[in-house]
Amino acid sequence: MQYNKYLKWFAVASTVGMLLILLGGALVTKTDSGMGCGRHWPGCNGQLIPDVITADVLIEFSHRLVTGSVGILIVILAVWSWKALGHIRETKFLAISAVFFLILQALIGAAQVMWGQGDFILALHFGISLLSFASVFLLTLLIFEVDRKFDADKLQIGKRLKWHTFGVSIYSYFVVYTGALVRHTESGLACLDWPLCRNGSFELPRSSFEWVQMGHRTAAALIFVWILVIMIHAIRHYKNQRIIYWGWISAFTLVALQATTGMIVVLTRLNLYIALLHSLFITLLFGLLTYMILLVSRSKLKK
Repeated sequence: MQYNKYLKWFAVASTVGMLLILLGGALVTKTDSGMGCGRHWPGCNGQLIPDVITADVLIEFSHRLVTGSVGILIVILAVWSWKALGHIRETKFLAISAVFFLILQALIGAAQVMWGQGDFILALHFGISLLSFASVFLLTLLIFEVDRKFDADKLQIGKRLKWHTFGVSIYSYFVVYTGALVRHTESGLACLDWPLCRNGSFELPRSSFEWVQMGHRTAAALIFVWILVIMIHAIRHYKNQRIIYWGWISAFTLVALQATTGMIVVLTRLNLYIALLHSLFITLLFGLLTYMILLVSRSKLKK
């Protein structure tokens, strides 16, 4: 019992740490601090610990320290949960995924520092970190036995909701990618109006930057509508299954907050704090969607 208690606290610390890695990476990108340590990795400006601290150095070096420290936590959590919860069918897969995607995103970050990468490759960085976060998040939920509290194996979910759950979850990853592409191509202010690129003038984008910006807005609008449709369906047909009912209400709340902060980011001309909130909401939404997939995978088919 004591063993499980410590494992729970360790899982929470690992989940919070992964969230800090995601927000730290977003901060590095949004403040253009990626080269704060020059072309040096894992050292910084030719030193193990830099003696000249500028804002860029502080942001980039702190992100590396957090990633390295949390990486150790994730490896320990993966091994610990494997031994303690290996009998649960998802545990081993999630443990391997958490470590694999964390290492992969670290290698992409290191490759960018050492040799540089194209914008389309860099846009994957945040998404890969998101997969590692989702794996750690789901491991934490399994450790806390959240699935048992909601009787996940007794849920009855229809084919329509199952396909919607898988579809919108996969699509959300595409939305994340388009958002990361906006940052890495520096297209954040390509369109200064909202919701159109130029309000009062309905026309196609004029440049590649505008295409990237409006492409992300279109993708975000579609996921907003899609989750709204799913929420209405859940409210109508799953009132007796509270985790499904409240889960999709929560998902719509998060996607609404994401859309709102996305709008405010443009209108405030890339306010840093709002931009970080925007990243936070999509991270929480993706984590929730992966949990809904876990529930669907364990549920029985509703007739």
